[in-house]
Amino acid sequence: MSKTEAQLRQDLAAAYRLASMLGWEDTIYTHFSVRLPGDGEPKFLINPFGFMFDEICASDLIIVDMHGHIIDGNADYNPAGFTIHSAVHMAREDAHCVIHTHTLAGMAVAACNKGLLNLNQISAEFHQRLGYHEYEGVAFNLEERERIQASLGQNIALILRNHGLLSVGTSVADAFQVMYYLNRACEIQLAAAQMASLSPVDTIPDHLASYVSEQFKKVEHERHAVWQAWLRKLDRIDSSYKD
Repeated sequence: MSKTEAQLRQDLAAAYRLASMLGWEDTIYTHFSVRLPGDGEPKFLINPFGFMFDEICASDLIIVDMHGHIIDGNADYNPAGFTIHSAVHMAREDAHCVIHTHTLAGMAVAACNKGLLNLNQISAEFHQRLGYHEYEGVAFNLEERERIQASLGQNIALILRNHGLLSVGTSVADAFQVMYYLNRACEIQLAAAQMASLSPVDTIPDHLASYVSEQFKKVEHERHAVWQAWLRKLDRIDSSYKD
């Protein structure tokens, strides 16, 4: 195993452990993946089906190719996860990491006709950088991959309507940070909706949301520092994800 693969395994396993700490897991469902470097057809690491997020270690991750063949690993994968993640890895060379969640707030906003609203500074980061994919049922149909690709386009995240959230990034750090704040924006929207009967909710005008989104683009390099802070926190609690 190369040093690069070993590091990617540790980073992806860390993302699973952190997601568990943050309450993002859906028992053994939902999935994160990271593409392995190399020429030729893409291959990616993904979680073995049947594991809770808080028990995943670097050595547990399996390698899958774009045809669904397991290249390395002693477990199977979630078929719906393969459809979604392979779709993104096939279409976006810059999307090295893909994170998909079924959080309460994310699924609530995914059920809203207007999707994510510009309610706050956090949601403004996603202004004109967020795609929407119409619900087609559980993603067992490989033909859906083309439509997922079209829905994502060049955006940094995707709301799967009536389903959940998806983020992409050039690294695990990037995709995790995008998901963290996309989910936080959904949590704020859910909280604001609960207060709407008591006080009207104001949205940020589109022109100002565009300005804020551009501001966030200029500090994306800080995601690495945030990721290192997350890793230090995780190491203080439990470093067994590295095994």
